[in-house]
Amino acid sequence: MTFGKRLRFLRKRRNLTQKDLADRFNVGESTIGMYERDEREPSFEFVKQLADFFNVTTDYLLGRTDDPNPPGSDNEELGTLARINQLIKEYGIEQMGFFDIEKWKQLSEEEIEEIVKHFEWVVHKAREKNKSNKE
Repeated sequence: MTFGKRLRFLRKRRNLTQKDLADRFNVGESTIGMYERDEREPSFEFVKQLADFFNVTTDYLLGRTDDPNPPGSDNEELGTLARINQLIKEYGIEQMGFFDIEKWKQLSEEEIEEIVKHFEWVVHKAREKNKSNKE
């Protein structure tokens, strides 16, 4: 399978349009289309960015292997961390200033309370899982 076909497959699997993907990487929609039709080849750097975004290897994208999983991804902990990292990239959390403490200081009390509720839910789910694993 060609790079273009793999890119198209991965994009559609995520329910993304060419425009969605182009916007995510700040390239033209027509550029994504040309990549998918194998009319143009991306830079090495862009291939690496796509591999990170889709959580596949560059070898998979380039057609050198049919195994999309990075080495060690069968490790549950690494897989979970990779998925979280993927979500951070997918939702653009790093660009939103999520890790910028100065932006957190600007949140309203209601916004902070909403975030606290989400964190409490995550902790609750983790405790439930830990409890069921011990039984």
